Amino acid sequence: MTEVEKETEELKNGPIFQSLSADNPETTTIESLCVNCGKNGETRLLLTKIPHYKEIVLMSFSCDHCGFENNEIQNPGKINDKGIKIKLTVSTDKDLNRQVVKSDYTSIKIPKLDFEIPSQSQKGEITTIEGIIDRSIEGLEQDQPKRREEDPQTAIDIDLFIAKLRGLKFLDEPFEIIFEDISGETYVENPNAPHPDKNCKISHFVRSETQDKLLGIYAEYNSELLKPAGKDEFTYEDMQSEVLQFPTNCPDCNCPCSTNMKLTKIPHFKEVVIMATNCESCGHRTNEVKSGSGIEPEGVKIEVLVRGKDDFSRDVLKSDTCSMEIPELELEVGPAALGGRFTTVEGVLTATKEQLTSGSAFGDSKDEEAIKRMNDFIAELDKVLNGERKVTIIFDDPAGNSYVQSLADVGCDEGLKVEKYIRNEEQNDELGLSDMKVENY
Repeated sequence: MTEVEKETEELKNGPIFQSLSADNPETTTIESLCVNCGKNGETRLLLTKIPHYKEIVLMSFSCDHCGFENNEIQNPGKINDKGIKIKLTVSTDKDLNRQVVKSDYTSIKIPKLDFEIPSQSQKGEITTIEGIIDRSIEGLEQDQPKRREEDPQTAIDIDLFIAKLRGLKFLDEPFEIIFEDISGETYVENPNAPHPDKNCKISHFVRSETQDKLLGIYAEYNSELLKPAGKDEFTYEDMQSEVLQFPTNCPDCNCPCSTNMKLTKIPHFKEVVIMATNCESCGHRTNEVKSGSGIEPEGVKIEVLVRGKDDFSRDVLKSDTCSMEIPELELEVGPAALGGRFTTVEGVLTATKEQLTSGSAFGDSKDEEAIKRMNDFIAELDKVLNGERKVTIIFDDPAGNSYVQSLADVGCDEGLKVEKYIRNEEQNDELGLSDMKVENY
C-alpha cells in the first residue's frame, strides 16, 4: 500500500471532526459566488472540534475581485430534541459581559423596548449581551444618512430608539432579554457557576411540526433499521429478549457507528429502554435511558440523604426530564446536563464532577475568582464522594419517570423521601402535554 493510500485509509477510518490543533488537515476549498460583486470567489471549509464545546464547520469566504470577506460557523451535529427559551434579567455590568452562544435560529426580544431580532435574520455567533446591543445599534445606524434625506421623520424615530438602546447599557434600571431558539443551541454564561443563576431562567419546549420542517426534520420512521436478524418484523417479546441494533452517528466525532437498544424491567419500578453507543473510530462511549411507558399522570420529587458510602450503592434512574439539586452545595443541575441514565448515587455525583472538571463551565477563562470558586466547589464535592460530608440530593422529574432504590424491604427507608405532585401549566408546556391531542384523532 502506498503512502497516499495509507493516508486516505486513515482519513476514511478516523474521526470526521478532529480536535482543533496545529496538526489539523488541510482545508477544503470550493469555488463559490460572491454576493457582493457577482463574480466567483473561494470558500474554505474546515471540519473541526472546539475543546469543551462541540464539532463545528468553519467557513471562510474571500473574493479577490472586490475584496469582500465573510466568516461563518455552522453546527453539523445532531439537532437537540427540544427548543430552548432563556429569560435573563440584566442588572449589573457583569450581566452585560455574559458570554452568549446563539444559532441562526435564535430570536432575541427586549420587552421593555418592544424590540425583537427575528430568527434567521443574523448568523450564529459567540458574543456578549453588550455585543448584541451594540450590533443592533450598528445595524440601525447603517442607513441613517440615506433615511435623513428621503424620510426625515423615520430617521428621527430611529435615532430616538437608538438612544433607548444605548441607555440600556447605563443600567439605570434592570431589563429583561429573552432568547428563544428552536434548535436548542443557544447558551448564556452563568458567571456564578457552579452555583444557581438567580437572574436567568431556562426552559425547554417541544417544537411544532412547522418548526421541525424549518430545521429540516421530518417525521419518518424506518422499521427496517430495527428488525431482528432473520425476521420480517419485530414484536414486543423481541424487544424484551433481544438487543436491537440500528445505525447512527457518534455524538463526539460524527463517524458512523451502531447503537444497541434493550428493553428491561427495573424491579419495583417500570420498564425502561437502555441505549448504548460505542464508536470504534474515536473510542467514545455513551449510554442513555428512556422510559418504556410514556409520561406518568403525576410528577415525582425524590429526596435522598447521602450520609456515607453505604448510600452510594443505591440504584438511580434519572430520566432526561429530571433536574437535580444539592442544597448544601448550592448546586442545581438542569435535565439536559446529565441526560437520562441508569446508574448509582455515586455515579451521579461522579458524573457531575466530571462535567465540572472537564472545563466546559469556563472553557479557557482566566477569571481567577471563577476558577477559585470552582476549585472550592470540587473540593467540597470530593468530601461527599469520600464520605466525609452529608448532603441531600433532590431529583425533580415532572414526567414521573425517575427512581431511586430504597434500602428497606417495603416502602421508603429513613434516608429516602418520595413525593408525587400535580404538574403546573409551565411543566405541561415543557413536556408538550398542553398541545397534545388525545381525543378524536
